[in-house]
Amino acid sequence: SHHLLLLLLHYLVEHRKLTGTVVASFSVSSKLEKLAKHYGLKYVTTRIGFKYIAEVMLQEEVLVGGEESGGLAMAGHIPERDGIWIALTLLQYMATTGKTLQQLIDEVYKIVGPFCYDRIDLPVAQGVIDRVRQQLSEGIRSWGNHAVVRADALDGYKYFLEGDRFLLIRPSGTEPVLRIYAQGTDATDVNHLLALAREGLAL
Repeated sequence: SHHLLLLLLHYLVEHRKLTGTVVASFSVSSKLEKLAKHYGLKYVTTRIGFKYIAEVMLQEEVLVGGEESGGLAMAGHIPERDGIWIALTLLQYMATTGKTLQQLIDEVYKIVGPFCYDRIDLPVAQGVIDRVRQQLSEGIRSWGNHAVVRADALDGYKYFLEGDRFLLIRPSGTEPVLRIYAQGTDATDVNHLLALAREGLAL
């Protein structure tokens, strides 16, 4: 979903010459904000849940909107998720350029840099969630040998690390699950970050 958001934004700006606000949920890759700033576009971060993205779409001219779980939307259509519309748009992008998805992603990487993203969902008791919340609320300065550059608690606890890395720890709002999200340079890096989070939180 992160790569698809980047491709949509790149296509709509570079090929269709459109403009507007970019809106994404708290768990989306920081690379999307980086690409939006590259194009001089306003970027809005919302709480997790497409309804928050839809609220912005009803108030502003949104070019691209999306969430980590795969709900994507774009200008010129309804203020709602539509996978078929997004798929057709990406197919049109491939057809007009004659390039594969990987080739198009490589073009975006030249602007924002390559990255990998993953998430693990841990079924845990409410007592564990309460303990983790307390631990995180007291402040985390580093994860292993990665110093925390800044932190944000909009919807969960997100820790930005050097090298465009981040960790996000967030209890599910609908089930007894603790979600850990990580962005790194490659799959090995991401797995290392996820392991650091589990170790640091004794999970």
